[in-house]
Amino acid sequence: MHIGFEAKRFFTNFTGLGNYARFVVDALSGFYPHDHYTLYSPKTRSHPEIDPIVRRSNVQVVAPTGGYRYLKGLWRSWGVSRHDTVRALDVYHGLSQELPAGLPAGIKKVVTVHDLIYIRYPQFYKPVDVAIYKAKAKAACTRADRVIAISQQTAQDIVDFLHIDPRKIDVVYQGSHPIFKQIVSREAQAQVRQKYDLPGRYILNVGTLEPRKNAHQLVKAIALLPKDVRLPLVLVGRATAYKEEIVRTARERGIEDQLIFLHQASFQDFPAIYQQAEVFVYPSLFEGFGIPLVEAIESGVPVITSTGSCFQEAAGEGALYADPHREDELAQQLTRTLQDVTLRSQLVETGRKHIQQFQPPVIAQRLQEVYHK
Repeated sequence: MHIGFEAKRFFTNFTGLGNYARFVVDALSGFYPHDHYTLYSPKTRSHPEIDPIVRRSNVQVVAPTGGYRYLKGLWRSWGVSRHDTVRALDVYHGLSQELPAGLPAGIKKVVTVHDLIYIRYPQFYKPVDVAIYKAKAKAACTRADRVIAISQQTAQDIVDFLHIDPRKIDVVYQGSHPIFKQIVSREAQAQVRQKYDLPGRYILNVGTLEPRKNAHQLVKAIALLPKDVRLPLVLVGRATAYKEEIVRTARERGIEDQLIFLHQASFQDFPAIYQQAEVFVYPSLFEGFGIPLVEAIESGVPVITSTGSCFQEAAGEGALYADPHREDELAQQLTRTLQDVTLRSQLVETGRKHIQQFQPPVIAQRLQEVYHK
């Protein structure tokens, strides 16, 4: 089989959508080496996470030539469909909620939809962005022969918000970056701890500091903990204006000195930061999947997260759950986890069994099944 991918973020993004794109191409080209994979991207680059994949003999990269080099957006949305290599494809897979217009009728079309948060929570986005994102997702899902949702929650949102026939939707989960499988030595952990001036024990939260991630509620919960249980909170992620609400909440509750912000932490240091945490807490209001939960479980850290949304899918029984609007519930689960060593071990063990379904060979097989449909 010859599969083409819309691969812009494969080359340009080194967080969520880019990690997903590389995970998919790496898994498929590695576990199904007899198939051929063509990556279509308006921009290409060399990078340690990219080069080992694109150097494989069954992977080809196509970028715009001629006048399209100056009209890369047009090439990605329309011109790529006219490239000579497209005629040889069996399947074209849009990895980030988009498909180009004008793909030949004989090519089967697949699109991955990660989330529709911008429709569910439009107040967190500019109105023009909501309109553009929704139009692109609707067009892609309508043109696609199969739609891949990364969770049951996202699949339901595709039906509810875009009115797509549920019979054409397949749920294929995503996995975490392979970096989280490595066990960091004590010496390397100590170096990272010193680099970021981390305490010996801490509660960890990872994600952009934005209202939907709900970190101020976590601050309220920590303030409710008995002083002999309370630990500093390390927040890893890009800052937005919402950071001021987090700091203000901590100041009002008298624990401002317990907050440690890491806005520029190297991704290479993430495993050491995760593995030294006592507990990972993710009180988000809503996610398409919640990949940090899988990262924490891969890192051997007990997890507390929110009820509702997709969080049960991502963490299963390997986590404790609390209403994200109830700081008292969150505080209760924190107290249980921090005081009970046996519970922490059980959560980690159960979580690791749960995330076996997110491993590369499993996901590669599920994608192959979708293509063969």
